[in-house]
Amino acid sequence: MSTRDELLRILENNLGEFVSGAYISDELGVSGTAIWKAIRKLRSEGYVINAVTNRGYQLSADSDVLSAESIYNYMRSMRNSSCSLLPNIEVFQSTDSTNNICRKKAVAGEPDGYVAVAANQTAGRGRRGRNFYSPEATGLYLSILLRPSGYSAQEALRFTTMAAVAVCEAIEDISGSKAEIKWVNDIFMDGRKVCGILTEASFDLEGGSLDYAIVGIGINVFVPEKGFPEEIKDTAGAVFNLSDKSVLNSPDIRSRLAASVLDHFIAYAYASCIGSGKPDYIRKYRERCFVLGQDIKVLMPGKEPRTAHALDVDDECGLLVRYEDGTEEILRSGEISIRIN
Repeated sequence: MSTRDELLRILENNLGEFVSGAYISDELGVSGTAIWKAIRKLRSEGYVINAVTNRGYQLSADSDVLSAESIYNYMRSMRNSSCSLLPNIEVFQSTDSTNNICRKKAVAGEPDGYVAVAANQTAGRGRRGRNFYSPEATGLYLSILLRPSGYSAQEALRFTTMAAVAVCEAIEDISGSKAEIKWVNDIFMDGRKVCGILTEASFDLEGGSLDYAIVGIGINVFVPEKGFPEEIKDTAGAVFNLSDKSVLNSPDIRSRLAASVLDHFIAYAYASCIGSGKPDYIRKYRERCFVLGQDIKVLMPGKEPRTAHALDVDDECGLLVRYEDGTEEILRSGEISIRIN
């Protein structure tokens, strides 16, 4: 680790408290000048660090700057010695796309468990090549690189289901408010979309098995200061309202949310890490899928929309629908629309 990273780790572990320069110097084996340069670097990245003569340095408890150190600090699975996957988290204050970062890492041979986290994306992507609005300071964007052995294309779809449930549970952990799923990969709160999930995969052309999968998750943590863009302002929402004083008095909201998402996802993707037995994410997905029992529009590329009734979600996350003519179909791809009251 660099001096900057080691210093941030010490300050994160003593959040809101002063740590003497002499202690930091002894711990890191560096000079006071090196410490001061690292402090300046952290401040330039947005960290609020107070310096007081004869007391040392203090990372303000009001700081909400994403860092790998703060995410690790809040992760339960990092304290579980039996866990076979401990994520390798890298945080970027801004990048084009966390999925792009993971793809480059995968091609270069990065092992299972790499996680790219960003506070801002300049070219975030949604399904079917759409842009995903990813403004600075108000969102959380993360992608997870997975290399499961012997997975087929159909099995790889499970990761989207796991991620959807994990995000709902994480939102509920941190906010105390209910989150629901619109098939197949959108997370809603109070009738508004607060999160999108994009799973991409690469396969071995000869064997047909999965080489790697990337699960990308974008969460609107706060409403942007100037609001959402015109094209999504009527449908987009956020997990938190900045007028809520309990949120303003809670440090590291985004780091705690990221940690909770990873904890829950690891629990489902690697059941041997936490507890035992087969995880029941499918049951939880069904319970949170608010389209079941509702009339919907089935949208398939190149076809006219069809009205249908959503009946159930199968064990592979396919949506069972019944059309107006009485025929039934399990949707494995495509999209649906639903009127939300």
